This record gives sequence, C-alpha cells and structure tokens, in this order.
Amino acid sequence: MLEAHRPVDAREQVALLAILAFVRSHGECFERSLLAGHVTGSSWITSEDGLSVVLLRHVKLDRWLQPGGHADGDSDVARVALREAREETALRSLRIVDRKVFDVDVHAIPARGAEPAHLHYDVRFLFHADRTERPVPSGEAHEVAWLSLDDASGLAPEESIWRMIHKTCGGFG
Repeated sequence: MLEAHRPVDAREQVALLAILAFVRSHGECFERSLLAGHVTGSSWITSEDGLSVVLLRHVKLDRWLQPGGHADGDSDVARVALREAREETALRSLRIVDRKVFDVDVHAIPARGAEPAHLHYDVRFLFHADRTERPVPSGEAHEVAWLSLDDASGLAPEESIWRMIHKTCGGFG
C-alpha cells in the first residue's frame, strides 16, 4: 500500500520515503516495544459531504489530532486505524472509503515517564461517518468533536493536518 501511495507535496514525499526505509529495515516496526519508533495507524474521518471532520484533543499531547494509535503487532494498518477510531470516538457509522493510503506523516513523540522520545511512522486512511452521530471521547481524549474544516484548521496547527484538510477540499490534483 505504501509503495502505491502518491504524495502531494515534498514533506509528504520525505515522510513516505522515511516510512518505507523504516519498515524495510525493522521487522518489528509494528511493535511499540521498538523504542526508536513504530508504525501507527490513523483515521481521517469526514462527513459524506466532506465539509466536517472528527478531531480529538489528545490527553497526553494536549493537541487536536485525528484518531489513531499503535499497531501493537498488527501489520494491517487500515484495520489498526479503524480499531483506534472506534475506540477513540465510539462512532458506529464509520466506514473506510477505500484501503488506499490517504496520507503519511512522521512525527516526534516527546519522552514521557520511562518512555523515551521516539518517532511515529503514521499511515492514514480516509473514513466517512454519519455527521448526525455524536462522537464520544475515550480515556485517550479530553474532547472529540465534529468540526468544520475551517475550525479544524484553526485548532490543529500541524502541517500534516492542514495537508489532509487541503486533500479533503480537493486542493491537490
């Protein structure tokens, strides 16, 4: 799936190459016990019309992010993304748009307690959900909400989230 993905900009291209190199050189890349970093799966959840997105305010990082998390040994990263989205939002209407990679990103996770700083090699998939269904936060999030793309852009300063918003709007082509 990663080899078939076509990045939309130079930053995403750098992230894709880094993830490919990491996966090829670390057989245990899906295990969080790999202290240098590990593959994670995330969900970019939009309404059918593409005008709203689900973001959560992460407990540990205190930032607005898309749902996602550790693979914990599962190499089917799309399945990981779905599992994490269900756990973190409780949305029952979630459905994957297709099993193609929507976006990739590599980001640093700061040290916390006994856990050293490390990298998340994040593979993201596009999901739709019913906009009328209210998401419910889990222990991973202070809040989870449907947001307009403009509101999401204002709350989440990460470049990769802006890129996914731009992709949702059809801004790359």
